[in-house]
Formats: sequence, C-alpha cells, structure tokens
Amino acid sequence: MADTWKDGILLKIVNILVYFVFLGSNIYTVASPSSIYYYGKETYITPAPWAFLIWSLIHILLLGTVIYQFFPAGKKVIIDGISWRFPLLAILNAIYVNLWATHHYIIAFVFALFVSSTVTHIYYVVKKYHSSESYADELFVHLPFSLYHGWTTVLIVVTAFDAFGVNAYNHGAGIWTKVFVFLALFFLEGTAATYAFSTPEGDLPASIAIAWSLWAIFAHQRSSGFVHWSSLVFAILALIWVVKGAYGLILRSRNGRISLSDEERAPLVG
Repeated sequence: MADTWKDGILLKIVNILVYFVFLGSNIYTVASPSSIYYYGKETYITPAPWAFLIWSLIHILLLGTVIYQFFPAGKKVIIDGISWRFPLLAILNAIYVNLWATHHYIIAFVFALFVSSTVTHIYYVVKKYHSSESYADELFVHLPFSLYHGWTTVLIVVTAFDAFGVNAYNHGAGIWTKVFVFLALFFLEGTAATYAFSTPEGDLPASIAIAWSLWAIFAHQRSSGFVHWSSLVFAILALIWVVKGAYGLILRSRNGRISLSDEERAPLVG
C-alpha cells in the first residue's frame, strides 16, 4: 500500500509542536530585554552577535523539514529514518538555549553536549543510510542537519568558555587563556578541514557554519591582539576548506553527480 500523509501522524504532529517550541526558545533570546547575544558573558572566544543569524537559516530549513515529512519521500527519511530523534533534539536544544540565556553556563554546557550528541546521531543516520535522491532531500534533510552539526560544534566551544573561561571585561587575556583560545580555534579550523575532506566534495554546509563563526570571532575580538589575529589566520584557513568543498561540488555536478551525499558517507567528527 502506498504511503499516505496520515502514516506516522503522531510523530508528524509531535515534530510540528517541538519545532515551534525550538523556534520560540530562540525568538525569546532575541526579543527578551536582556538579549543574550548582546548582554551575555563576554569571553575571549565570543563571536560577533551576527554569528547567531545562522539560527534563522536553520529554522527556515527545518520548517521545510516538518512540511516535507508529509510527502512520501520525506516520510521515508524523517519519520522512518530520523524518527523520534528530531523531537529529542528540539527539546534538548530548547532547554540548552533557555539555560544559556539565563546564564546557567555550566549546566548549559552539559546540555550543549547532549544536543551535539543527538544531532550527530541524526547526521550519521541521514548521511549513512539516506543518500540524497532529490533536491528536496538535499534542501530539507541533508542541508539543515549538516549546517546544524557544524554549528553545534561551535556552540560547544563558545559555551565551554562561557562556563569555564574568564570574563573579558574583568580579566586580561593571560597565558593560559591564550593557550586555550588558540587550541579552541585550532579545533574549529581542524573540524572544518575534516568536513572538507570527509568525501571528495566535502560537507560544504558544515564547513561554512564553522568558517562563518571564525570570521565572527575575528570581527568581535579586539581586546587581545593575539586572539584577534589568531582568529583571522584560522578563519582564512577555514575559508580555504569551504572553497575546496565548493570546488569539489562543482566538479561532481559537471560529472552529472548532483547529490552531495554517498551511502557510504559517515560523519568523521561528532
């Protein structure tokens, strides 16, 4: 029997509800009087507020995801493949955002790890078992979760410094702060490189998410010359990996292989 839009209706309804819970949690952080993006803890790896505009793109793409689940091809991936992992991800992310916005940074860091673990599992399922068969698959399944996966890597680093780093307004950048910032920047750039070389064309959205964040860190960090110029170097390197991924994608498109994913692809970072 052919699939109908009513198949898996409970999970479809839950996906819609948790999507709006997830969306509302991020809207609250922007609309509240004490916007976390402008009045949160300032560390030596805090990015410029515009870095968080990536949430808007993720929300738009995931809105397409919850609509796409009502189509047979979307149901196959979202309902049968991702299953209840998406509601779990949305709830964990909403809790994380709320904790972060209310300055409970240590607990927020723990939930950032939970969010990353969940999105990594979804990323693995999508890339390993559900290769892209259409532009809709690419746009509403592969693209949002690749972008999300790269972005959560950044959030873990940013939240770790919120939880355990010094306040840049009250403390200068000491030697250990510089060491840990350098290692964090190196980790992010290295992760972007890993995405770029995960397959011949790389995982372009995930690399873009990290490169975008590194440029935002460079733009925002002015109080320490070491942090400022180090972030510029790593941002340039990350941009190179983005160009590499774009070049690989163009080559595959010219060869008539439009899909960005292979059945054997699995995440190399998580």
